[in-house]
Amino acid sequence: MEPGLRTHVGGGTATLTISNTGKRNAMTVRMWRELPPLLARLADDRAVRALVLTGDGGTFCAGADIASLRDASGDSQGLAVAAEEALAAFPRPTLAAIRGYCVGGGAQLAAACDLRFAEEGALFGVTPAKLGVAYPASATRRLVRLVGPSAAKYLLFSGELIDCARALRTGLVDEVAAEGELDKRVAEFTAVLASRSLLTQTAAKELADGTWDVPPGEAEARGAYWVAQARECGELAEGAAAFLERRAPRFRWPAG
Repeated sequence: MEPGLRTHVGGGTATLTISNTGKRNAMTVRMWRELPPLLARLADDRAVRALVLTGDGGTFCAGADIASLRDASGDSQGLAVAAEEALAAFPRPTLAAIRGYCVGGGAQLAAACDLRFAEEGALFGVTPAKLGVAYPASATRRLVRLVGPSAAKYLLFSGELIDCARALRTGLVDEVAAEGELDKRVAEFTAVLASRSLLTQTAAKELADGTWDVPPGEAEARGAYWVAQARECGELAEGAAAFLERRAPRFRWPAG
């Protein structure tokens, strides 16, 4: 099978699979280019309530296909950054489901997701120091926000791989599933996400990601905007009514 990105939508979740099994799902130039428009199409699909990024077979993504990058013309690193930023900007919750190697560009993509669930035995590494590459500023900032300056420097300076236990301690990973249990746990969690208020999730994602780079007053204004939206569209009233009536809420934002 040719290397590529495969998608499946079902039960409110879009699953995007990185497939290049002959090279541990390394991302080719074509795959980097295809990711942003593919994400844009999934964002336009009202049936998609959450996005899961994973790898084909027993590994997540071993980074960039070096041979592909070497043969490419233009700014190959810019393609990876554009793909990373498109993933970070996806408007619904995103989750990386990680088995095996999550290295280099794979770790860059995983860090751009909102959450990361890993299977026992997964290995993580940020490896530009092994290639003499200056890691992109956007990816560096995102990694520091995720794991803190010291852990980010350890990963960037050394290029060494770390196991699930260390990744969980540093905050690089949010949950670790037992071998063979990752798909089940991801399915359970994405079903929970699909049952919750998309307005709450959208507001939380915007505010959590955006408050790092904007003045406090602007962040407060955006927070007030979302509070007003929850009241005006009836989402808050529905949540309160469902709680009092002891039933599952029927959230409908956005309408239409």
